[in-house]
Amino acid sequence: MELLTPQEMGRADAFTIAAGIPGEVLMERAGLAVARLTARVARVGGHVLVLCGPGNNGGDGFVAARHLAGAGYRVRVALLGRAAALRGDAALMAGRWQGPVEDAAGAALDGADLIVDALFGAGLARDLDGAARALVERVNASGLPVLAVDLPSGIDGASGAVRGAAIGARWSVTFFRPKPGHLLLPGRVHGGELTVADIGILPTALDVIAPRAFENIPDLWGGAFPVPRTEGHKYARGHLVAVSGPAYATGATRLAARAALRAGAGLVTVACPQAALAIHASNLSAVMVRPVEDAPGLARLLADQRLSTLVLGPGLGVGQGARDRLAACADRRLVLDADLITSFKGDVDTLAGMLRGSPAAVATPHDGEFARLFEGCRDILDAPSKLERARAGAARLGITLLLKGADTVVTAPDGRAAIAANAPPWLATAGAGDVLAGIVGALLAQGMAPFEAACAAVWLHGEAAREAGPGLVADDLVDALRPVYRRLFAALGAPV
Repeated sequence: MELLTPQEMGRADAFTIAAGIPGEVLMERAGLAVARLTARVARVGGHVLVLCGPGNNGGDGFVAARHLAGAGYRVRVALLGRAAALRGDAALMAGRWQGPVEDAAGAALDGADLIVDALFGAGLARDLDGAARALVERVNASGLPVLAVDLPSGIDGASGAVRGAAIGARWSVTFFRPKPGHLLLPGRVHGGELTVADIGILPTALDVIAPRAFENIPDLWGGAFPVPRTEGHKYARGHLVAVSGPAYATGATRLAARAALRAGAGLVTVACPQAALAIHASNLSAVMVRPVEDAPGLARLLADQRLSTLVLGPGLGVGQGARDRLAACADRRLVLDADLITSFKGDVDTLAGMLRGSPAAVATPHDGEFARLFEGCRDILDAPSKLERARAGAARLGITLLLKGADTVVTAPDGRAAIAANAPPWLATAGAGDVLAGIVGALLAQGMAPFEAACAAVWLHGEAAREAGPGLVADDLVDALRPVYRRLFAALGAPV
């Protein structure tokens, strides 16, 4: 589940080589992995064009070409740059290739069934230009299927950003562990279907590197997931309060409340103004409804210490009233979303100060809300990737931050981060974020730590969208959680 930056991957390589496995052995295994994947996706005996770059990525390409030719494929090799300029293991592998080597800048693409992109890997340090960019653009314009070695050429391995231009691959094969750029957009789109190959890099390298970024999958947080116990009861699973705003904006709060109940909170109450009471009550059954007009009313409700967790934001309304309600409950477990976040536009330090008394808090902005909250914080907004923006935001707030999107990033103040890759495109629909806030709240109410709760909620949210399928509306997500929970509990060894 670990994600390694290009620099961390370099350390893993160096650690393994220092332990006695030569670099040329690792390159030979990497090129063989590329050849094997190529053989799975290309027609037998087909025409494969291998584009090699001037570094180790190109060396992998030369190895793959040799193995493919030996397996009966018609292989052409084209090198960007001069063979005499190759160094180290890449030069060694180029010398083992017995066929001709074309100039990649002018190589014809016509006639190839598949292109292996071994031009530039994760270590790309600058934007592509000149002959390299022109070649990438020609490959994309050809429409030919591409298999990328490590990462599609032009994709930044740390950020997923396009460096000038980038190849659009149908498949990618990387080694040992993925990079953040494999999961962050637009890198994930450019990379296509990802295969991670074992080439013998020593897993103990991870003990030295101590990576802080992970793919968001159950292996990351499953050991902490709250599974109902035979001797348990609803009061042990927490009482969550979803705070509603005016009568004309009640749907978002109900979505959050229903999702929280479905996600395992023992009890859920909607606290709303008297004018919205009948609307909520007529649309909710298992969720309780209590009249709360303002911040003092919320404080009176929370005199009951069993009300442990609050969701603030969905349908709350923007302004001082929202800020006052947060002040009334800042000593509880909190999910901060939507209107609550916008109510602190450009005032992140005030929000951070108010949250210091919370035992557990998660903020769940989308990109627009994040930009509003951190308005004027150029050091955060100008960070080089979504991952680094989220990390910086979590550190500034002092709480777990969940930055939503197709590549949702969850970050803790200590730098831990998880990137999700399971959200289908149809999850982008009105109200989906309100459901997510409710799921996060339910897991906090059941005692899960904030980072793990946020990660688990994001994964559940994506899986529910997959379960519901295309055409979903936010209400569908709540019901779709049932089969997702059944599968998750079975995977965790819990009775279902």
